[in-house]
Amino acid sequence: MQFQPIYGELWKANVNAGFGLEATYFLKDQMSFRAHARKTYTRKFDLTRDIAHNNSDVDNQIDILNYFEFGATYHIKDFEESSKTKMYLYKKSYKGDKWAARVPINAEIPCKVRKIYGARLGGMFFDTAIDVGRALEAQDETIAIYTDQGLPATVVDNGEEREINIFTSMDVKGLYVGGSMSWIRNVAVDFDNKYQEGVDDLILTAFFDVLIAPAITVDDVLYQGTAYSSEDLKTSMIGFRAGLDGKFNRTLSWGYGGEVGIRPGLKGQGFYALVKISFPVYSTNLDYSVEAFGK
Repeated sequence: MQFQPIYGELWKANVNAGFGLEATYFLKDQMSFRAHARKTYTRKFDLTRDIAHNNSDVDNQIDILNYFEFGATYHIKDFEESSKTKMYLYKKSYKGDKWAARVPINAEIPCKVRKIYGARLGGMFFDTAIDVGRALEAQDETIAIYTDQGLPATVVDNGEEREINIFTSMDVKGLYVGGSMSWIRNVAVDFDNKYQEGVDDLILTAFFDVLIAPAITVDDVLYQGTAYSSEDLKTSMIGFRAGLDGKFNRTLSWGYGGEVGIRPGLKGQGFYALVKISFPVYSTNLDYSVEAFGK
């Protein structure tokens, strides 16, 4: 289990930041399952929604950004390999200037690394606010797709005429399919001569997915009781992403994650880069049985 107190996302459609929760379950050496959800802290961290709240001239109720994902990884190949890890020998008496002035002694420790080649499949859903003006600009379109239906091109603001500000919402339902490679190392060593124990624990996963979203809905624009269709806004149902996730839970119990790619949705607004920090990371074996021996 990973609580993610902070994530940040640079997304062309909507820059945002917030918190999330993630859970991963390993079914022996056959499959692993992952669920993830995240949302913004407040409206101020949901940038397009905040701009819409302050500037929109239309009557749409703007969606809060939410993101949900659930998927599974089939272990095509799950095996162990011999490896080595390097640990520095450290004593409590080395604190401060003593440690800074020393040339650290290290020990090379033989260990095992579990490697997993996986095939990934899952579903995703997200909704977000949309700045229609920016979307039209990215698609080399004009407000004519609405004004041709009768929406006024301008409004009067403080006695001056200006172009209308249009904001709406979009929700996307889709799936992802891809591949991954994971490295799992879990080593703890108790040294002699009063050195602190050494720990090297890590679950590291690199992945690449193709994103497919057959269901993309952009809400119609509502203005003074009339609905103006958004069907002429161009959408793209195909995207991709590449990412990296790391987890540690023996000492500081934390993790990190990052991904970059093109997200399905409005054409020209799909690029995004995401960073997540997890703290704490908690793990357990759900098999609590023990062996019993009789005389």
